Amino acid sequence: MSVIRLYLDEDAGQHGLIAALRLRGVDVIRAQDENLIEASDERQLQWCVENKRVLYTFNVRHFYALHAEWMSAGQEHAGMILALQQQYSIGEQMRRMLRLIHARSAEDLRCRVEFLRRLCTIT
Repeated sequence: MSVIRLYLDEDAGQHGLIAALRLRGVDVIRAQDENLIEASDERQLQWCVENKRVLYTFNVRHFYALHAEWMSAGQEHAGMILALQQQYSIGEQMRRMLRLIHARSAEDLRCRVEFLRRLCTIT
């Protein structure tokens, strides 16, 4: 059972969230760390596949559509966590992601989409 490793796109990659997750031992990188600023959504998702990272983004509409497109084409990805921008504080985002990371494995998220709003109920 492997641990969830995160990739935060440029919109979700807030410095405070990254620092809070890293302080708690989470393996997390940002689009900026990999020179993927302004890369297409598909390129970012492909990078996540190649690097076995779960993507976290506020770009719900585009990435959910991309997930559906990939699933109908038989393409796999490492998983996605989607959240509405400015709905959660950095602390709340961190707490919800930590619940997910402690409750599930990377294999559990393979080809799945989780919504941050639902992560408060994970036990």
